[in-house]
Amino acid sequence: MSSPVAHGPQCMADHRMSALGPLVGEWRIETCLGPPDAVRARARFEWALGGRFLLQHSEVDLPEAPDALSVIAAEPDGEGYLQHYFDSRGVVRLYRMTFDGRVWTLLRETADFSPLDFAQRYTGTLSEDGAAIAGRWEVKQHGQDWGTDFELSYVRLS
Repeated sequence: MSSPVAHGPQCMADHRMSALGPLVGEWRIETCLGPPDAVRARARFEWALGGRFLLQHSEVDLPEAPDALSVIAAEPDGEGYLQHYFDSRGVVRLYRMTFDGRVWTLLRETADFSPLDFAQRYTGTLSEDGAAIAGRWEVKQHGQDWGTDFELSYVRLS
C-alpha cells in the first residue's frame, strides 16, 4: 500500500505517520533467544485505514517469544507515536514511540492495561540503506539502571 496522504484536520497526524514509511515491508527478525538460522521469525509493517495507522505483525517460532500485533498511531496531543501492543499470551501494553527516520524507540515506564513490574525500552537503528534495523530490548527494575534484556534486529525481505 502507498504511504498515507494528508487531508483535512488529520493533516498533521498523517504527516507524522508518513515519516514511518521506512518501516513498511516484510522483515526477518534476528534475536539472540535461539540459535542463528534455527528460529523462523518474521515481521510485517503495513498501512491500515488509509494510512491513519501502521500495523506491525510479528511471528516467532519460539515458545518464550510470543506472536504479536501492534497498532501504531500518531500521538494525538504531541509529537511521536503510541504503539498499542497485543500478544499471543494475552498481554496488552502501550508504548510511547519515536522514529526520526533512523532511530526507532519504544518506551514503557508506566502501568497501562498490564501492571508494570519493570520498565521496558527498545532502541533500533535503521541502516543507511534501509535494509536492516539493529536493536535491543532493555529492562529497568525498580531502583536499578537500564540493562540489556535481549538483542532484536530486523533484516528487510521486501
